[in-house]
Parts: sequence; structure tokens; C-alpha cells
Amino acid sequence: MLTLLIILAIIVILVFIFIGIYNKLVVLRNRWKNAFAQIDVQLKRRYDLIPNLVESAKAYLKHEKETLENVIKARNQASAACNSAASNPADQGKMKELIGSEGILSGAMGRLIATFEQYPDLKANQTVSQLMEELSSTENKVSFARQAYNDAVMQYNTTCETFPSLLIAKPFGFKEAVLFEIKNETERETVKVKF
Repeated sequence: MLTLLIILAIIVILVFIFIGIYNKLVVLRNRWKNAFAQIDVQLKRRYDLIPNLVESAKAYLKHEKETLENVIKARNQASAACNSAASNPADQGKMKELIGSEGILSGAMGRLIATFEQYPDLKANQTVSQLMEELSSTENKVSFARQAYNDAVMQYNTTCETFPSLLIAKPFGFKEAVLFEIKNETERETVKVKF
């Protein structure tokens, strides 16, 4: 009878350990998904600012039509990738597509900012100046949101890969989350906003 009670106690302890680990994995997964939602909010804000900036600059940049079109094209691609990734941030393919399109958008924005430097009248325009300030502020918020996301993903992935959590993570479908990393060195350069 004592042996049966000991075995039953061990089983109960193992069940509670299992439940605790499973719940921890769920909490960590929800945390990184929430962190991605914060990136999503900031990216959408940036996507909304870019067309206003381009419209405000069109009168000054008549000879830079290609630059403006490239920015809008990159913005639309990044926005579509963001919407796709937001529908399922656990999808590694969608996240990689978002990261790639964000790199292209950053490059296009960098070229646009460099173009702005050549037009003193544009730099003096109040609307453009205000939009550039908002864009700069948004870029900072995106950076902080990415850092929070990567921290949450790192904690989640580490927990999924360590013992004994990996015994529960793999069979119950807790897949590795993708870090929001910049692969191309030119994409690492910050968009510099000077006015």
C-alpha cells in the first residue's frame, strides 16, 4: 500500500511538472507574439507616414520620380509582408519575407533621405520637416519593439531547446520562433534624418 502511494505521489508530481512546463511554454509563446504585435503597430505607423512624406516632397522632387516610386513600391511590399506575418508570426517563411522587405524599404528610405539633402527648399518645408521628425521617432520605436521581440523570442527558443522543456515542446508543436535579424550589412545602417 505504501509503495502504491509513493508511485501515485511520483505520478502526481510529474503531472504537475508537466503542466508547469507546458504553461510556461504557452506564456513565453504568447509573450513573443505580443512583442511582434508591438512591432506591427510601429511598422504600420511608419507605413502610414511614408506616403504623406512622399506626397509632400513631390513638388520639390520632380526630377526624382524614380526614387519616390521606389520608396512607395518598397513600402507597399513591406506593408503586405507585415500583414502576412501578422496573421501568423509563428510562420518562419512569412517572418523572413517581412525581414527582407523591411531591408529593402530601409534602403529605399535611405536613398530618399539622401535625395532630400540636395534640396534646401524641401528641408525648409514645415510639413516635410514635421513628417521627418515623426518618421525618426517611429524608427526609434520600431528599434525598441524589435529589441523587445528578439528578447522574448530568445527566451522562448531557449526554453524550448533546454531539458526538460524540450520533451514537451517538440511533441506539442512549440516551434522555433524567428529572430528579427538584419542579414545584409547595408540594411544595418540607420536611416539618418537631418533637418
